[in-house]
Amino acid sequence: MLAALFLSFAVIFVAELGDKSQLMAMTFALRHRWWVVLGGITVATTAVHLISVAVGHYLGAALPTHLLGILAGVAFVLFGLWTLRGDKLSDDEATRAQRTTAPAFFAVASAFLLAELGDKTMLATITLAADHDWVGVWIGSTIGMVAADALAILVGALAGKHLPERFIQLGAAALFVVFGLSMLIEGAFPTAPAVVIFGMSIAAVAVAAAAIRALPVRLRPAVLRADAAGVPAAASNASDESA
Repeated sequence: MLAALFLSFAVIFVAELGDKSQLMAMTFALRHRWWVVLGGITVATTAVHLISVAVGHYLGAALPTHLLGILAGVAFVLFGLWTLRGDKLSDDEATRAQRTTAPAFFAVASAFLLAELGDKTMLATITLAADHDWVGVWIGSTIGMVAADALAILVGALAGKHLPERFIQLGAAALFVVFGLSMLIEGAFPTAPAVVIFGMSIAAVAVAAAAIRALPVRLRPAVLRADAAGVPAAASNASDESA
């Protein structure tokens, strides 16, 4: 069991370095408390890897991934649009924290659950579980992924303290949409190279951003109205609320 644990930890940790999961963790850490993000990732990872070792140990076959990939892509595009829209709650900070912590946790957990189903990390875990002790693979792969994503959370949390809120909101929204479009394109063209998929996603986001900026100011999301008005985003929002 220990051999399987250490092997799976090393394999999954290395596989996660530079993976979309780390970018997702960093993105979520820019918007939410680090412990909420880490908790959601841990729950989702534990569940996904339990499914993986069960498939690898008992069935020896992978779960169907085409539909799951499309569903995950749609979910991430929606996460991006939600982030771009911004938070419109106006309660005091204590009430605000109570209301946003639970939704943030479930958003992170569901996002990682959908993204990891059918991902290469899941397939690697299935492969390891087919030839090694499944308990060791489950524990090791879960710890390996959480450890890799914890590094990304640390980077995201530190960056969030030094970046303007508006920049964080726009960057997070763009990353979510890029992730979602990548999953949708990969589902439609499964044999396309990863570089091509990622490039097409970035190009689509750039075109969408240009189209939004071409809209009249009143039709743009609130976070993008400050450019045309020449006032800070907070002042723009305040004027909208007073109106």
